[in-house]
Amino acid sequence: MGVVLTYARTIRLLPSSKLRLLSIRLPRNPSLLSTTQPVSTTVRRFTAIPAMASVFKPEEARLPTALQPPVPPVSKFKIALCQLSVTADKSRNIAHARRAIEEAASKGAQLVLLPEIWNSPYSNESFPVYAEDIESGDGAAPSYSMLSEAARSLKITIVGGSIPERSGDHLYNTCCIFGTDGSLKGKHRKLHLFDIDIPGKITFKESKTLTAGQQPTIVDTGLSYSEWLLMFRGLGAHLICYPGAFNMTTGPLHWELLQRARAADNQLFVATCSPARDASAGYIAWGHSTLVGPFGEVIATTEHEEAIIVEEIDYSLIELRRSNLPLQIQRRGDLYKFVDVQRVSHH
Repeated sequence: MGVVLTYARTIRLLPSSKLRLLSIRLPRNPSLLSTTQPVSTTVRRFTAIPAMASVFKPEEARLPTALQPPVPPVSKFKIALCQLSVTADKSRNIAHARRAIEEAASKGAQLVLLPEIWNSPYSNESFPVYAEDIESGDGAAPSYSMLSEAARSLKITIVGGSIPERSGDHLYNTCCIFGTDGSLKGKHRKLHLFDIDIPGKITFKESKTLTAGQQPTIVDTGLSYSEWLLMFRGLGAHLICYPGAFNMTTGPLHWELLQRARAADNQLFVATCSPARDASAGYIAWGHSTLVGPFGEVIATTEHEEAIIVEEIDYSLIELRRSNLPLQIQRRGDLYKFVDVQRVSHH
């Protein structure tokens, strides 16, 4: 909540319990910034921002100093997307995933991404049967244990797709992220459950058995600046990973479209990983695991069958793409700076 001043260089957001957002367009006469007259009764609660005409510097307002985005500790690395077939044999699924991780690591992958629900058939009937109690240990979570051991022994980061998790009386669709020492870096419980009903096409409601998570998860992997799953450009994110299981209805319509849109919207990398397609399954996955670059370009993608793709990510491309934006908004604390990139970049 706060006030947006069109020509101010730096704007401090002011709290208000009753106002949502007020945008005020000011004339170019800087003396109006110090007016004592209320713009309207709506904004009387806001404290005036000291910006007297005597200290106003229009040249600085036109060319403010840009806030530099954080520099990731690693600029280039290889990511692997493991599109796996899933069966009703949980032990087979775990061993199969382990072999795929090993193959990806042998090809130089430093980060491996697995699909959504890779150790279990994707069905409400299967979730309770295949669920693991991650927090209890004592052999109650073989999928979890395998991922941890693989990350440690192979010295790689693993974004473990997702598995059904049991916690007390609740079931969750949970993704675990492991660091190169095998330690759990973060555990994300799916926030927005997949409930769909398209007459004549598909009906599926995760909410029949699963409970939604309560909060986003932020993880520092050492490969990116900070976040992996629910990452935001304003927090310094360079890559968003989405384990997903789109189906034969939503996949052709939305899978690639949404990935490219998110990448282009934010000028960052997007990686998605799906289970392989099984035409005999009750829920048929679309497949097409994909890596998208910061201009919305498809760098690599699979078809619908099992596959492992290993590609290099180069974070230096992100700032190259972002430098072509007409307006860049960057945040630090409660201060916002509006940077006209076209005026300060070299082109």
